[in-house]
Amino acid sequence: MTREPVVIVGAGQSGLAGARAAMDAGLRPLVLEAGERAAGSWPSYYDSLTLFSPARFSGFPGMPFAGDPDRYPVRDEVVEQLEKYAASLGAEIRTSTTVSGVTRIGDGFDVQLAGGETVHAAAVVAASGSFGNPFVPEVPGQESFGGEVLHVADYRSSQAYEGRRVVVVGAGNSAVQVAYELAAVAEVTLATRAPVQFLPQVRGGYDIHFWLGRLKLDLLPPAVLARLFSGTPVLDTGIYQSAIESGQLPRREMFSAFDADGVVWPDGEREPVDVVLLATGYRPHLPYLRDLGALEADGMPLHRRGLSTTHPRLGYLGLEFQRSFSSNTLRGVHRDARFVMGALARRLRR
Repeated sequence: MTREPVVIVGAGQSGLAGARAAMDAGLRPLVLEAGERAAGSWPSYYDSLTLFSPARFSGFPGMPFAGDPDRYPVRDEVVEQLEKYAASLGAEIRTSTTVSGVTRIGDGFDVQLAGGETVHAAAVVAASGSFGNPFVPEVPGQESFGGEVLHVADYRSSQAYEGRRVVVVGAGNSAVQVAYELAAVAEVTLATRAPVQFLPQVRGGYDIHFWLGRLKLDLLPPAVLARLFSGTPVLDTGIYQSAIESGQLPRREMFSAFDADGVVWPDGEREPVDVVLLATGYRPHLPYLRDLGALEADGMPLHRRGLSTTHPRLGYLGLEFQRSFSSNTLRGVHRDARFVMGALARRLRR
């Protein structure tokens, strides 16, 4: 049995940012990643996924993206960047290592691994993201539906849906991007509870992320953002909004129920559907903390700005709106990592 100053669960963008911040704070991190690669969930995202932020705003401290800084990197570029960054850190990173539980022992923790090993840690940072916990809303009649229901977490490309009738549920970036992609090969309707909000990708010749940084909007606390937007706006160069307004990508109010052959729209119309694709978001994936007493009944972490309110030496990284609009993004997680690791380092030195 060993004792590590800080164990970080997850080697995606949040875990790697945490490892860098831990070392900068004088801590020796051990990063545990369930997947086979030090890239978190990125290798499992859909094939065409493209960042909504340009390369110049999406790099890591000390390792910017190579090439045109104004391009929008695709999934495989991000995976490669994460693996390069992981290799450059000099931190111990164990892949194919699943954390099955965390138990409080004195001031620290026992971290149980699926293979039976136990690692003692003075502090733990949960950076396992949310990809492993897709949110699936309950809709009446789903058990009778004879078609296919899947979450966007299981979607890879449009090829398998050519010529089929598809309803995509959701009003966020991924929902609109995937629906637009599918509309080129299938008959698609976008189902949302409210009209899609769009935010121009470029203003005054600069990408919106330039203005987010210049105007400090990236740093706004979640409560302020909630007053500005009723949801997360879709970043758009104009193609998505045009597709919806022209009818190329029809949008309807969220259907009220399933039936055996399809969906029932709010006006009572029944429409045959082959596939319902849920782009309905995710929830934090923290099953290993379930018995620690650190979570709410619904599995959400009890925290303030990424620091546990139940365990002084427990932290979180990569939670949506953890401290700001950009908390769970490539461009923003490093700020949160410095804050959380700095606080944990101070607590460990008391």
